[in-house]
Amino acid sequence: MPPAAWWKSTARRSMLTVDFRTLPLEEGDLVLDAGCGGGRHSLHCFRRNCSILGMDLDRKSLLKARWLVGEMKKRREGNGKALFLQGDALRFPFGEGTFDKIICAEVIEHVADDRRGVAELARILAPGGKIAITVPTRMTEHLYDFLSAEYFRTPGGHVRKVIPRVLARCMEENGLRVYAVGFAHSFHTPYWILRCVFGLHRETAPVPALYKKFLTYSLFSRPLRFMEKVGNYFFPKSIILYAQKPRPGAGSKGPGSGK
Repeated sequence: MPPAAWWKSTARRSMLTVDFRTLPLEEGDLVLDAGCGGGRHSLHCFRRNCSILGMDLDRKSLLKARWLVGEMKKRREGNGKALFLQGDALRFPFGEGTFDKIICAEVIEHVADDRRGVAELARILAPGGKIAITVPTRMTEHLYDFLSAEYFRTPGGHVRKVIPRVLARCMEENGLRVYAVGFAHSFHTPYWILRCVFGLHRETAPVPALYKKFLTYSLFSRPLRFMEKVGNYFFPKSIILYAQKPRPGAGSKGPGSGK
């Protein structure tokens, strides 16, 4: 995909999994986007004048994210700071309590030691800071596994079906208080059904390719975005857990008590 198409499909209207009304950003926040990919969440943070650090293993995705931030700077669409680093998104060379906010979108299902990954995220989150962890829903993962023998056997792909209550318990055990749960991307559920039916590695097959164009179009259509929100109550692709790391001595104060 050429850079011009990157800008049209990604920077202008990003497909966000995290709801930033539930994970509110404040100007100047230091934000980690763990497993940032092409930067869809990082770009939003940049627009909100945050300092964003994106990490990912895929070099091409990082180059795309850097290019998009550069275009945003040219267009004066944000006054944040952004740095993108290649590295393991769950092995962090940072001290305890470094980040005000952390986004970890669709990463945990790829990680061999998910409990260690959650512990690392909790370690580097500042007291009072908030985190959003998103994973595929168990229902859709069961469906895709049934439809395609390759789904859980593709190198670099998913290695487990994440059970939300187990993930929430792991977060709580590491000192994170889950305060909200969200769902997203119901339109993507049928897309991956099509990918499984027509072949996971045949992204350009006519039917999946046509549906992918619909997904891009839906980002720019208010009625379709509303329809997807309704669909999220019935067949979401992703579940989001929002949590806060309490400040020392905060007791039972809720998530609104800190930054």
